Amino acid sequence: MWSSMSEHNLSIVNNIRYLLIGVVTPSQSRSETEEHLSELQLLMQTLGTTATENCIVLQKKIEPATFLSRGKVIELQKYIEEADFGGVIFDDDLSPTQLRNLQQIFGVEIRDRTAVILEIFAKHARTKEAKTQIELATLQYLLPRLSHRWGHLERQVGGIGVRAGAGETQIEMDRRVVKDRIAKLQAELVTIDHERQVQSKRRQNCYRIVLVGYTNAGKSTLLNLCANAEVYVADQLFATLDSTVRQWKLNGYPKILLTDTIGFIRKLPPNLIASFRSTLSEIREADLIIIVADLSTAQCMRQMETVEEILQTMGVAEKPRIVVFNKIDRVDQPILRLARQVYPEAVFISALKHLRLAEFYQAIQQKIEEAMLTLTVTLPASAGNAIALLYEHATILAEQYRGDQAIFTIRCYRNIWRWLGPTLNQINHPVAISEKAM
Repeated sequence: MWSSMSEHNLSIVNNIRYLLIGVVTPSQSRSETEEHLSELQLLMQTLGTTATENCIVLQKKIEPATFLSRGKVIELQKYIEEADFGGVIFDDDLSPTQLRNLQQIFGVEIRDRTAVILEIFAKHARTKEAKTQIELATLQYLLPRLSHRWGHLERQVGGIGVRAGAGETQIEMDRRVVKDRIAKLQAELVTIDHERQVQSKRRQNCYRIVLVGYTNAGKSTLLNLCANAEVYVADQLFATLDSTVRQWKLNGYPKILLTDTIGFIRKLPPNLIASFRSTLSEIREADLIIIVADLSTAQCMRQMETVEEILQTMGVAEKPRIVVFNKIDRVDQPILRLARQVYPEAVFISALKHLRLAEFYQAIQQKIEEAMLTLTVTLPASAGNAIALLYEHATILAEQYRGDQAIFTIRCYRNIWRWLGPTLNQINHPVAISEKAM
């Protein structure tokens, strides 16, 4: 019925052992299920729980009432009791009905993958925005699971750690209270989103680069390396959740901002993606996307597929990009050759060991050069406001005055010139500005 993938003599954390269950179906192979369970095990380790055992269940179809077939549920019930597991974690999401029924049958704590991810996010969030987003996602997850079995909900939420008003008072909450709280959080996020839009407008005179990729690929390490950000780094899934923006001074290029975004993962809960819409807007507004991948993991190519799918869903798959395979110090040459065959234009580095960074910087500079314009701009010499804007948002290469005209040779990012050019025209209307690509 199922097969164990780990030893039985596991250490106990908080006196609870968890059985992690993955399902092989006609649409998901055994190898994929094993990969997903290994990742779920890493998620549990991020929560500080190593007392886990993986098992695989073969299913021809998913049962609406109990997810697993009745015979397999009974067999698992016996094994859970004999092996003294304190909880069961499903790698797939369970419906409220499935969760409730399995809770009654197994008699132990039941969680699914979404609950685990939400708990990690709640523990690692630091900013007001992230905490608000995570509490909203948690309550949206819990709302359809509210029932008369408040004891079940208390166990389900126990460690999630949402802000005061959710975690501590969950037993007293009814659907109306939860809905009111959700509405309030949504209103808070609208305000936060507006503040972010204001910040975004302030950054419109910058070239914006974002780091994206699977969780634990090394994005934060790369941010620290490039921009001296000193953000927290750890070899675990979702070590950091809050976007970090830093100025990157790269070989004299004007105003570059480098942003580290939240890591992606397979089966990321849809409501969590939605609640992080303002954070992910950093990706949509970027001029260049750097996709960071962990070449040392056996699931590297599958993780890249997940990243590509998410970027496609966000509508940013066509943006300029650089693929960076990180952690090359942990792999051998055959793996490097294979990755080069699949991604011939990729860059291969070790951010931690500072290997092949020259290739990385060269690739970045090439993309920036493609985004630069060299222009000749003629303005009235008396147009002080326009000239000041030019100095603020462009690099002045040459300047000369001929009578009542000021002639500038400048370098400017294309995205900046798209609004700077019309703005200069508006300031000096009806005097036209002549511009000529050099």
